[in-house]
Amino acid sequence: MVKDRQSNTLSGATPSAAARYDDAVRSFTIYRGDPLGRLDEAVAEAPGFTQAHLFKAFILGLATEPQATRDAVAIAGAVRAMPMNDREASHLAALERLLEGNWMAAASALDFHNMRYPRDLFALQVGHLMEFSRGSARDLRDRIARALPHWTDDVPGCHAVLGMYSFGLEEAGDYPRAEEAGRRAIDLDPLDSWAHHAVTHVMEMQGRAEDGIGWMIAREPHWTGEDNFFKVHNWWHRALFHLDLGQVDRVLELYDGPIRGTRSRVALDLVDASALLWRVNLTGHDVGDRWHLAVP
Repeated sequence: MVKDRQSNTLSGATPSAAARYDDAVRSFTIYRGDPLGRLDEAVAEAPGFTQAHLFKAFILGLATEPQATRDAVAIAGAVRAMPMNDREASHLAALERLLEGNWMAAASALDFHNMRYPRDLFALQVGHLMEFSRGSARDLRDRIARALPHWTDDVPGCHAVLGMYSFGLEEAGDYPRAEEAGRRAIDLDPLDSWAHHAVTHVMEMQGRAEDGIGWMIAREPHWTGEDNFFKVHNWWHRALFHLDLGQVDRVLELYDGPIRGTRSRVALDLVDASALLWRVNLTGHDVGDRWHLAVP
């Protein structure tokens, strides 16, 4: 039987297609590269690769874009006719709740899923993102805490589990343990943008603006790559540190440059841009015509 890097059995996969799937999982966990592209390659080689189809549908469903959701619904419909094991059937059940718009039921289903399959890294990541989107601080922490005893540093992807745990601890207000977990994750994989982001949150919440700027500058090569789809949010965090120090000119430079310079239409990028202008406005500073230019 073909398995992924965490030893989960993959229905319909070939070894080569499974390798592409594993590359997609890694790309997804570090927020770099093209996970959808790797999944398309896996499916082209093994059309009956159930988990690859499910993974793509989850990514599209999480995007909260109308066309992406329609594409995910079509994929889910096709998957129902494919052979699948119990783990994959559990994925499909959670996916269907997500595509119905019931994020709470989908997140709960994946939580129970990971109690049975604690090394299902993709499921942990998807569930964590659902908790993030619905603002459940307790579940951001506890979902990962329940799975963490089943992971050791030598298991591929352990960095991602530690990075998610770090963010959950931070959102629950446990800042020292959050920073420790985040730094440990980055020691395992310096490209882990979510772990970097978690430590950044800790510094922001503790009012450590100068530490935060130093942290961002020192690690800039790891989170600013063109293929990093979390880079705008991390630039936004750096801007917040400068705002904390009253360096509004620097904040607006970052806004005009890496935060909004590309005029991205991605919803999360638009949220960051408008949230930064709102914060600058609250400090009493003029943002000029940037509100009119905030959306394309």
